[in-house]
Amino acid sequence: MLRSNMHRSNGETGTRIAAVVLVVCALFVVVAAAKDFVMPKAFHAKTYPAHDEHPAEKVSIAVDPYDMADKAAVFSVPYAQHGFLPFHVIISNDGDSAAFIANMKLELITRDRTKIQPADDDDIFRRISRLKRRGDEPSRNPLPIPLPRSKDRGGVPKQAYEELEASKFRAKAVEPHSTQAGFFFFDVGDLRDPLAGAHLYVTGLSDGNGGELMYFEIPLEKYLSYQPAK
Repeated sequence: MLRSNMHRSNGETGTRIAAVVLVVCALFVVVAAAKDFVMPKAFHAKTYPAHDEHPAEKVSIAVDPYDMADKAAVFSVPYAQHGFLPFHVIISNDGDSAAFIANMKLELITRDRTKIQPADDDDIFRRISRLKRRGDEPSRNPLPIPLPRSKDRGGVPKQAYEELEASKFRAKAVEPHSTQAGFFFFDVGDLRDPLAGAHLYVTGLSDGNGGELMYFEIPLEKYLSYQPAK
């Protein structure tokens, strides 16, 4: 009888352990699926292939397109499938006074002279909310435990909304000897090879005395043709 009770006790203990392991795994999946967007580390603008430097004004601006799958994986939203190309814009100020960028404007001009301004939130959310799941995509949840679904905002998942808010370029000034960075999203869905021969123009920056800085012209071909040193 004692041996039977011990056997039953061991079986129950094993079952409890298995249940605990399953719960821990489920929680791990939940945490992984719900992780927050992390802004990529920004280096000095002059270290990026596609940049323009104004030595006299001591300000440099770079753009790092997130056109490759490994880079775009920083986002949970597949922006390329929605027709958008994220631009990581980096501004470095090597001067002794702040550079003000509250009135900064960006314009992407393609090789055929098409002019594109950054998409606003409504444009992005409208495009995201229109795309529906086909139903044949593999599930991101390998366990038979449903993950909690976040409340949508007009058809846009909460995670996508918060991710966009966290990734956008928000700085209004670049303090002396510092760098600011963030993302802008361009609608290039109807373009083939949108970076080839394209230039990004940046205007509206001013110095501490209110004087407007010369415009910045960043050739995207520098990014496409860059070959890292071996």
